[in-house]
Amino acid sequence: MVQGIIAGGDVALRRSIEGEEDKPESGARAVREQQLTPQDVIVGIASSGRTPYVIGALKQAHAIGTTTVFLCCVPPPEELKGWVTHFITPIVGPEIITGSTRLKSGTATKLVLNMLTTVSMIKLGKVYNNLMVDVHASNSKLVARSIRIVQAVTGIGIETAEAALTQANGQAKLAIVMLAKGLNVTDANALLEKHSGFLRHILD
Repeated sequence: MVQGIIAGGDVALRRSIEGEEDKPESGARAVREQQLTPQDVIVGIASSGRTPYVIGALKQAHAIGTTTVFLCCVPPPEELKGWVTHFITPIVGPEIITGSTRLKSGTATKLVLNMLTTVSMIKLGKVYNNLMVDVHASNSKLVARSIRIVQAVTGIGIETAEAALTQANGQAKLAIVMLAKGLNVTDANALLEKHSGFLRHILD
């Protein structure tokens, strides 16, 4: 659902591969390899607004018909406006260490990406009020969180929440529907599917 592409591939997360970001054709090739469609959205990230790899990727995506977003920390370059659908431009000003965009620009970029992914998950029905109801209890920390979420939404005791969560195979959203509507696992699952996984449509 959310995929990351970086110039130089995954190894560039551990070891700097500086020259690769200067190749627009590599960015274009990466987009073709992802087999993007017009139903997808691509976010190009370049603090300077000039990175050739990112520009090459966005141009290729635009040619496919994919929605393109350009995230940069400078005013958007005029020449990009013909093939970028949306610009997100947090203007952070000069870095305290000249050229070290890992400081203000990197921090601003991380905040924007947090907003984009969080809002996307909300719009997909994975959140109810301020609760991550689509959590799957796969370890002890998430089991405890899931129990608290089920309790918060339904108002039931901890033992009942634990039992429902067990029946729901660790799926908090499913356990909530079972308890709130008095349904078994199969019927609660069918109700969730009918409402495309949106808990609000069922409870409200």
